[in-house]
Amino acid sequence: MLLASAVVVWEWLNEHGRWRPYSPAVSHHIEAVARAGPRAGGSVVLGQADSRLAPYIIDLQSMHQFRQDTGTIRPVRRSYYDPSSAPGKGVVWEWENDSGSWTPYDMDVGITIQRAYEKQHPWVDLSAIGFCYVIDFATMGQINRQTQRKRRVRRRLDMVYPLVSGTLPKSQSWPASPGAAAAPPVPACACPQCLLVMSVKATVSAAGPGTATLQPRKAPPAPPAAPKASALAPGAKVPNGMAPVRGSLKPLAAQGGRRQAASTPALSSASSTTSPPGTGSGKASRPGVGTLNRSHLQRLAIAQSRVLIATGVPTVPVKNLTGSSPVNPALAGITGILMSAAGLPVCLTRPPKLVLHPPPVSKSEIQSIPGISHTCRKTTKKQAKKGKTPEEVLKKYLQKVRHPPDEDCTICMERLSAPSGYKGPQPALKPDLVGKLVKCGHVFHLHCLVAMYNNGNKDGSLQCPTCKTIYGVKTGTQPPGKMEYHIIPHTLPGHSDCKTIRIIYNIPPGVQGPEHPNPGKSFTARGFPRHCYLPDSEKGRKVLKLLLVAWDRRLIFAIGTSSTTGESDTVIWNEIHHKTEFGSNLTGHGYPDINYLDNVLAELAAQGITEESLAQEKD
Repeated sequence: MLLASAVVVWEWLNEHGRWRPYSPAVSHHIEAVARAGPRAGGSVVLGQADSRLAPYIIDLQSMHQFRQDTGTIRPVRRSYYDPSSAPGKGVVWEWENDSGSWTPYDMDVGITIQRAYEKQHPWVDLSAIGFCYVIDFATMGQINRQTQRKRRVRRRLDMVYPLVSGTLPKSQSWPASPGAAAAPPVPACACPQCLLVMSVKATVSAAGPGTATLQPRKAPPAPPAAPKASALAPGAKVPNGMAPVRGSLKPLAAQGGRRQAASTPALSSASSTTSPPGTGSGKASRPGVGTLNRSHLQRLAIAQSRVLIATGVPTVPVKNLTGSSPVNPALAGITGILMSAAGLPVCLTRPPKLVLHPPPVSKSEIQSIPGISHTCRKTTKKQAKKGKTPEEVLKKYLQKVRHPPDEDCTICMERLSAPSGYKGPQPALKPDLVGKLVKCGHVFHLHCLVAMYNNGNKDGSLQCPTCKTIYGVKTGTQPPGKMEYHIIPHTLPGHSDCKTIRIIYNIPPGVQGPEHPNPGKSFTARGFPRHCYLPDSEKGRKVLKLLLVAWDRRLIFAIGTSSTTGESDTVIWNEIHHKTEFGSNLTGHGYPDINYLDNVLAELAAQGITEESLAQEKD
């Protein structure tokens, strides 16, 4: 128990091991159910707070989020933050993703950004918390320190997360007090889904852990009025077909209660020492829920779901254990709740299989690609061009500006009419000189451009920091390695009309050079050889040819910090996405993906690689 004042943020664990925050509205809803204790039933239907989260239920007993239509389970947690931090003020920091929508930062990242923003820092470096990004508050941009790629960021105001003070229970301590567990469950609302969820939870908890059996339940005659259910005294006789249940249950809505009594099996006590005389009849006791096999649990869940089917809850197509068929969404939710309450892992559906690689291919089946010479290409470290100073390189791309415009230099953030604010090693130029890039027309201090060039790859190229226009031939810092490419006799999902181009990248670990983040320090190379796939179509071959140019220019990979594992000084992808799943698309890196080829062509163009580059390479 903690004695403090804090804001509560509910979070869920994604597939990359990062805790992602629920929105303030959803966190308020979860917190309200958690504070209500067992009388609220212990299950949170997220769709009541956000319609986009309709398939999701949180079971507070196990602290897991359950998706009803797929059976996916993810851990959740209840985190506490300082009331003066970003979540306590309703401040949300977000970055713009590739689709143009906005994604909130992880809570610890957002808090770090907000702290620097409040202190009026011009920028904040996130490397201290494991990310190779810099947030520039002047331009409201996120800059990748390794690739210099820039994304927009924004700060917006939302609801304040729920505030708690005094004694703060940990997330594992639900329900808050032992005495509360005996309180009769009351549905959070009267919708059929909540009624069924709460009734099943109440029955399981009343029966006690490890003592439940599956018995048929006959429909009792409908009484004139719903009487209060009372606990059975030890040794009391039980009416035929009824099961003894510990504790007392408040009746649900009359209509729902009658339907359940007529159509659902009941969970009842099976302890031989407490069974009333005459109920055993010398027969062996039935197995408990903990020992039920999958078919028993399926039958139980199907019986429970009839209530929702009868009340008109729509069905959705999901993948069940025996194939594809319309299955009521309640089936997944109820089975998950029953199995979770019994301490069993939930395995309602047979998830699609991850297919990373094609079937085995013999050497005789592998073909070279028409129009592309060889099937393998190696790269070694390329040295920076000699004999030209940074000033000589920039002179090719700049025009001097005698009368600077009344605006800021976006590199140093000083006025162009004032001297450069760059404080590093001073180049042999006057600090007040200003130049304009000839293609895009953006204006900067020459001091700042020279400093930017010296901090880059020094390969004779320059990239405008404002619009990313490339001057010259951009090269990267990819470590030495090998790229193989050939055709295999298999088809990709969505491309059944052609064979497949397979690319195999192989980069060994080594020592970083002077162009890398930590010269002289060793780097790792995880996951190599990496297999990637393209359709053997006209556009697929075009993409391959441009990828070969990118490989020669050392732009496919870089050395930096992995966004997946957090490991630093390792080989990472360099902003050119590849498809690494052959026969599925479970991770988003597979097929079918109708936009992939167009997207990767755009990413290559952003690196300065277009069809014109093919002619340049031939020259």
